[in-house]
Amino acid sequence: MIASLSGPLHAQYEPDLEEAVAVLDRMGFRVRRAPLLEAGRRHWWSAATPAEIVGEFNALLRDPEVRAIIAHDGGQTAFGYLDLIDVAAISSDPKPILGYSDISLLHLVLYAQTGLVGFHPDLATPGLGGHWQTAPAARRAELEKLYATLLTSTDPIGPLPPGPSWECWRTGRTEGHLIGGVLNRIALNQATRYALPLERFDGAVLFWEELGGLASHVWSYLQVLRHAGILDRISGMVVGIPTAIEGLNSPEESPTLQELVLDALGDRDIPVLGNVEFGHAGPNLPMPVGTRVALDAQRRTLSLLEPAVR
Repeated sequence: MIASLSGPLHAQYEPDLEEAVAVLDRMGFRVRRAPLLEAGRRHWWSAATPAEIVGEFNALLRDPEVRAIIAHDGGQTAFGYLDLIDVAAISSDPKPILGYSDISLLHLVLYAQTGLVGFHPDLATPGLGGHWQTAPAARRAELEKLYATLLTSTDPIGPLPPGPSWECWRTGRTEGHLIGGVLNRIALNQATRYALPLERFDGAVLFWEELGGLASHVWSYLQVLRHAGILDRISGMVVGIPTAIEGLNSPEESPTLQELVLDALGDRDIPVLGNVEFGHAGPNLPMPVGTRVALDAQRRTLSLLEPAVR
């Protein structure tokens, strides 16, 4: 089911949504559109009011015929309905929820409350129907197979297919549960009553990416995680490709993202793998929140050690 869990569907992106349906169909899934996913429908910056969005979301969670929910797009709405989600429905019938950006907040909150593995792959409209269409055919086929396997197989995926952009920013190897999403959502969520207990970060591999804003904002969010004690608990870090962040690698004196990250980490000797394809840069490698992974930064490998579905 493709649903509006945050932002609206603008009429000019209707063809992209249709492309996304075709991609999911090729993966072997029967695809339906939720009623709120209507071109031109909006409330402020959202597809509908938070109450309307969560009402439809809860109905999908309770519907036994709906076996997975993929967000059409991200946005700025999920904080408005965290307290209205039917957590009991998720616990009684867990089903994959797919998306990044604002949807990464749902992954963190639902993982904390229910242990639900959150799927952090491409969104439907800007991702499957957008970024994917400009990727080489071989890469699209590789990702389609990877997504379908991750969503249906009870066997571990193993190594994710590496890309040429991957960089070792600090050497080392580790294993731990994958936790992360958009950096600002990770930091902001820790200020709510839905924050992940700090012990959930013990030995975890933290993955994050960021869209927009200033390089100084990224640095500040990392400092928030440091002050919260999160950076002292994790065993590794995977950083996505930065997107539209002002003040990185600019002609005047400014840090690279690697310099910024290592500055925030200080003397914490953990492996860091940078410029990995997930988040707003797209096309996305799927990052299943809550699954156990193996990270070898020097060899530039990230492996899923357990299945994302049961």
